[in-house]
Amino acid sequence: MARLNVAHYVARMPRFDTVLYDLDGTLIDSVRLILDSYHHTLRVHGFPPRTDTHWLAGLGTPLKAQFADWAEDEGLLAAMTVTYREYNLTHHDVAVKPYPGIVDVVIDLREAGCRTGLVTSKNRQGAGRGLRLTGLDSTFDLLVCADDVERPKPHPEPVHRAVRELDADVGRTLFVGDSVHDMESGRAAGVATGAVLWGPFAREDLAASSPNYWLEGPEELRELVLGAEG
Repeated sequence: MARLNVAHYVARMPRFDTVLYDLDGTLIDSVRLILDSYHHTLRVHGFPPRTDTHWLAGLGTPLKAQFADWAEDEGLLAAMTVTYREYNLTHHDVAVKPYPGIVDVVIDLREAGCRTGLVTSKNRQGAGRGLRLTGLDSTFDLLVCADDVERPKPHPEPVHRAVRELDADVGRTLFVGDSVHDMESGRAAGVATGAVLWGPFAREDLAASSPNYWLEGPEELRELVLGAEG
């Protein structure tokens, strides 16, 4: 009697049945636009410029966190937020594009039966704009945006909320993101984390956040979730 190749079937069993995604730097290449939006905002409001490196350190956190130095002046903070969003939305559709291959993988995982959620520090309007541009606006079962939570990433609240509303098993949920804030949020929420290396950050930038998995390209995400032969 031929021996049953159990390893073959195990390899094909999905490791995760719920996949949560960050947006900027993970699904869409919007980082240059984000940085330009910050630079534009400081110019308009008469503040000295800050480097790309400064703004990148806070990538993945909401505008209120990035503009924390002006948070005590609520009127100024509100005006800076408006300036940022107006510039960002004006240039969005020309400057933003999906990372190669990621749209097909997200759709394939959804069609394979995975629950899907977006967990982003963007507000709902901005997130919807990015999803429509990539054709992913009807792909997600749930959106958790900055205006849906009190404590955004790196706090676990956004991931906790996604897991709860999707009725997901924490042990079979993967959070895919590009920043240390994504990894910290996912780890604190008890889900597995996958750090993408096609975004703005290199492995050495993310190593301290101890992701469970490293993803060099979108195809590796498909293999991770579904198994190498999935």
